[in-house]
Amino acid sequence: MMTATAPLTAPLSAPRRRFALLLMLASGFAGLGYQIVWTQQFSLWLGHETAAVLAVVAGFFGGLAVGALGLGTRIECSSRPLRWYVVCELLIALWSLALALLMPQLGTVMLALIGEQPSPVWQWTVSFGGTFLLLLPATAAMGATLPAMERMGAQMALGAVGRRSIAALYASNTLGAVIGVLATAFWLVPGFGLSRTAGVCVALNLFCAAAALLAFAPRSNLAAPAGPVAPAEAVLARGLLARLFLSGLLGIGYEVMVVRVLSQVAEDTVYTFALLLAVYLTGTAIGAAAYQRWLLRHGDAKRIGDRLFCALAVACLIGTASLWAAEQVRESVLVLAGAGMASALAAEAALALTAFALPTLVMGALFSHLCAGASRAGLSFGRCIGVNTLGACAAPLLFGVLLAPLLGPKFALLLIAAGYLALMRWGAWIRPIMLLPATAVAALALWTPPLAFIDMPEGGRLISYQDGAMAAVSVVEDGNGVARLSINNRQQEGSSSSLYFDARQALLPLLLHPDPHRALFLGLGTGMTASAAAQDPTLQVDAVELLPEVIRASEHFTRAAETGNARLHILSADARRYVRASEKRYDVIVSDNFHPARSGSGALYTVEHFQAVRQRLAAQGLFCQWLPLHQLDLASLRSVVQAFMQVYPGGTAILASNSLETPVIGLIGHADATPVPELRLLRARLAGAAWPEGIARFGVEDELALLGTHVAGPTALRRFAGDAVANTDDQPVVSYRAPRLTYAPDSLPRDRLFALLDELAVEPAQVVNVAADSAFEARLAAYWSARRGFVEAGREVRPSADVQQMLAQVREPLLAVLRTSPDFRPAYDPLLRMAAALARSDAPAARLLLSELVQAQPARAEAQQLLAELASK
Repeated sequence: MMTATAPLTAPLSAPRRRFALLLMLASGFAGLGYQIVWTQQFSLWLGHETAAVLAVVAGFFGGLAVGALGLGTRIECSSRPLRWYVVCELLIALWSLALALLMPQLGTVMLALIGEQPSPVWQWTVSFGGTFLLLLPATAAMGATLPAMERMGAQMALGAVGRRSIAALYASNTLGAVIGVLATAFWLVPGFGLSRTAGVCVALNLFCAAAALLAFAPRSNLAAPAGPVAPAEAVLARGLLARLFLSGLLGIGYEVMVVRVLSQVAEDTVYTFALLLAVYLTGTAIGAAAYQRWLLRHGDAKRIGDRLFCALAVACLIGTASLWAAEQVRESVLVLAGAGMASALAAEAALALTAFALPTLVMGALFSHLCAGASRAGLSFGRCIGVNTLGACAAPLLFGVLLAPLLGPKFALLLIAAGYLALMRWGAWIRPIMLLPATAVAALALWTPPLAFIDMPEGGRLISYQDGAMAAVSVVEDGNGVARLSINNRQQEGSSSSLYFDARQALLPLLLHPDPHRALFLGLGTGMTASAAAQDPTLQVDAVELLPEVIRASEHFTRAAETGNARLHILSADARRYVRASEKRYDVIVSDNFHPARSGSGALYTVEHFQAVRQRLAAQGLFCQWLPLHQLDLASLRSVVQAFMQVYPGGTAILASNSLETPVIGLIGHADATPVPELRLLRARLAGAAWPEGIARFGVEDELALLGTHVAGPTALRRFAGDAVANTDDQPVVSYRAPRLTYAPDSLPRDRLFALLDELAVEPAQVVNVAADSAFEARLAAYWSARRGFVEAGREVRPSADVQQMLAQVREPLLAVLRTSPDFRPAYDPLLRMAAALARSDAPAARLLLSELVQAQPARAEAQQLLAELASK
């Protein structure tokens, strides 16, 4: 076994040493580039980006551990590490290329294996196990590249203490990973798509293999491999391996929990995760380099180890404490930096720095120190990195899936800090100063609130809060008794005040189908939309929701509204996976207006998903995809429409309501080339609608109200989509473009609505067959014109509780709308309500308004009746 004074073999030149570091940088770029790509690809069958992050991180580290443990020892004893390195780089390239080409087919197999409604145990088993196996050939090869390069470093003199130091190689590899994360997330995937980005990484691996062959000729003067470990040192070796395993477990556990907490403060987009990961990796690279520069030659290795463990515990406590101030940190940066996407990203980077900077610096130094100590004890580097990554592999499952819901983020993070303290030698606890971190852990556990971020309105109260494996779900009630359901405190899923609008999102597509008997709702939210559909006694309703916490939280809304129904079946499953794995057929499928920038929801707006939905439609089936224009810019909307029209070329578009603050657009597609419905059949459908409270309550009084929701026919939609890139699984343009509106809104929802309406058009013949009824065609065209006038009138309205003030703003515009179309009830009803309120204080003014209403809409009896009542007083 080599001792501390054993000479290294003849070193290579400085240019070659620098070239070795360059290869490690390029290999690190490719490795983390793959991780970003695989996370996006695997989320397509795992169902949620958080699940994909956990599974890919676990699979990634698991493969690294297999490679380092299985091949590291053989590489360590080999006289030809160059061949190992080249073969590993080639294997990474070839397997990654195979994954890029075969991912759609592999994803289909994994979807079928999980099933349409798996148990949580089976879902997570397949998620982690399947990801590990799919990535194993490439990740195992990755796990062997660093030991191979470290073995080659014996002839490059990359270190000079003990046997050799890997800190420089580790730092260079990690720096490459940082560049890979940022370049992949901010440039390669948005610009070129997932497969081409994987192709860039494949090219880097091929470059590393070829360059290594050209630059490093085989040598025979490699340092001799270590001999057997002496019995006295065997105990030391076991202790070092245990510390390497636990430091990997705790380090990645800390990352998982911090990312989980910050998802409630940051915008939780693809860019958020990239920034957090980049800061984490940067810190470890700097820590490794600092160890190489200042601590490697320190004589008392045991004392340095104790101090590093103690320092890491303190750093994690400081990082954890900073999370309670995360909202203030974010707001402070936004105030200083101003508006814009760059400022928003700077705020998220600041959050990452406050939580990760100190801990990761110490993590990088600690890992390098443990590896140096293991080298002196005769342990191969492959075994060291394998044991460390094996611990890292266990962290996502232990902390992300088990401890986060069980203990909550606060106690899980404090457990990590306590774990680092426990890894110090017992003798170190004799020093009183070492007790301070333990005291801090206890103090934070006893006297700090949970790490749960909940926007609480003035006078509000918390109804429920649940930490799940993938998200935190809360229900908050404001001072007016309005309850809202939120995911990760950033994504509002609906409220108790939106029953009218939620019900319309169910009724409109259901009424456009001639005779539905089975309906599927993708996404549950508050449950009000699916529950409204289930009020039809002739309809069986299935609703799919991925998060069990959302299902439990929705009970508050459906119970309060008394909308529970035995015909509603709620399925805990992923929407994408369900439509692929299920064999059921549905007459109507309604997809919720998922926030396109968060949690991988952009994957629910792709060509591939729309095709899968079409396979689930029965003959004459209808699909409605709701789109939140208040969360979606027009450029992203064009890509979604382009994707939709590729699958449903006869598609049309409707408006869920006339709201200017939260406009929602619905794309309507059919399973086959079903001709537009006949007017007589549509009237029969409305007459036979069996909702207990009647459909007029939800603004669907007649066929004009239903058909009047249309805003575009197929010709207009194709023209609107233009040459926009279709949103696909491989080219996820929405996931990368939509966050820009979230970070830096460049317009108001109402402005986007008006801009959209300016580009759209619809003709009666595109939505209904009126059988040469020219009078109805004219009424329908007038209705559409009145609707445009109605929303235009609302542009400048400022809500007021004073009837006179409101009437002064809307009286003439709404009467003008009624003169355009006497059938347009949305303009009639608010004037009628204001007339009734005005009658209590100014009867003459009320009579005048009612007379104008009777003149504008003589067919309505309500105004005439109220006018007669006033005349009789």
